[in-house]
Amino acid sequence: MSDENTPDDDFQEMLRRLLGGADGASPFGASGIDPEQLGRMGVDPAMLQQMMGALQGAMSGASEGIDWGATRVGALHLANQSSRGIASTQRADLGQAFQLADLWLSEATALDATGETPRVFTRGEWVEQTLAVWQELAEPVATSIADALTGALSAQAPEEMEGMIQGAQRMLRAVGGSLFATQLGQVVGRLSLEVVSGGDVGIPLLPAGMAAILPQNFADLGDGLEIPDDQLALYFAARELAHARLFKHARWLRLGVMSQVTDFARGIHVDTDALEDLATRFDPSHPEELQGALQSGALLPQQTDAQRAALARLEHMLALVEGWVDVVAADATSRVPSLDRIAEVTRRRRAAGGPAEDALAALVGLELRPRRLREAAAMWRAVGDAVGASARDALWDYPDLVPTPEDIDDPTALIARLEASLRGDSAPRDEMDDALDRLLAEAAGSDESDDQDETGEGPRPV
Repeated sequence: MSDENTPDDDFQEMLRRLLGGADGASPFGASGIDPEQLGRMGVDPAMLQQMMGALQGAMSGASEGIDWGATRVGALHLANQSSRGIASTQRADLGQAFQLADLWLSEATALDATGETPRVFTRGEWVEQTLAVWQELAEPVATSIADALTGALSAQAPEEMEGMIQGAQRMLRAVGGSLFATQLGQVVGRLSLEVVSGGDVGIPLLPAGMAAILPQNFADLGDGLEIPDDQLALYFAARELAHARLFKHARWLRLGVMSQVTDFARGIHVDTDALEDLATRFDPSHPEELQGALQSGALLPQQTDAQRAALARLEHMLALVEGWVDVVAADATSRVPSLDRIAEVTRRRRAAGGPAEDALAALVGLELRPRRLREAAAMWRAVGDAVGASARDALWDYPDLVPTPEDIDDPTALIARLEASLRGDSAPRDEMDDALDRLLAEAAGSDESDDQDETGEGPRPV
């Protein structure tokens, strides 16, 4: 091929070789893609390696779905670039903090200890432990983008290449999935540089009952705060153990949180008009436009009403979890001199999120931030002060007992019900009781009407 070829000429020639081979041979064989040709197109070697793996899997029939190997490779690459090992002194110090925090937690909550040994993770280990949950979270979006990319590229293909494109639908779908999987790997990798503990993001990333801290990120967090490391360690150990106790006790909670994520993801679709417009302008020598569209969320249209409802339920549950953890951890570490400063820094950090969380929100359209964290914490504090830790924590026993958004607004009615239950009295009536009575009355009236005969002379004799 002449060196005077344009990038578009290179791209079309590459597609011909890739889809059918210049002489009918394997596109990955001797007559396949020329590495020098890809170099002239400005393709990143690491990205190429991941993409070629997906293409080879698709061509061989080995890959029927999204190839998440690119996510793992990309995430671990970022996580391990600046990762440091865990020193024995760090393990010992955090181990002691976990032990003491666990003792203090038993005084602050009625929920039992998990019985599992807390973990300390490197950034790479955190990626390995949480990758399955990220895949579950992102798969609906990846599938949608892969399908839309297949349709858009097929629609924009030159007429003389239409037959080849139609014959390579599975391969093109793998390309779209690989692009998204690679981008997700970048997000998870950047998150590994920020998270301090297993429960830091909000959703249950680790198995129920597992508590973990990342010593390297914990050390970075303490820089500039002028707070003794041992006090920070006690507070974050208490938060992480409280989070682990909660998800171990309330076994329904993990499914409850992830089902809200699933409900949200089920409504995700790709803006095909935007994708087709991008395809018409796509310059293979400048792939950063497609990468930027994925990063910015430009391919995800505005949320539907159903998605907004699912997001509201998820944010409510995250606020309840984070608020409860805030209160319990504060009670457990009340002996820590710098508690107020540490707790405030933690709340602000959690509410603001970070660059990686912003990237995740753009990529899948989902923000994992408890917007009503302070209000939920104030509600849990009021309930605990009124009825004690045991009655407060019993609200996590079943999903229909957890406080509602209205309870966060004003916990008075919730507290009154709990106080009446503790006294053995009938709970004060509320709007729910009145609505239930009306439904029962309507049902009784309907049954009585059904029992009357056709002449309207009253109930039929039994």
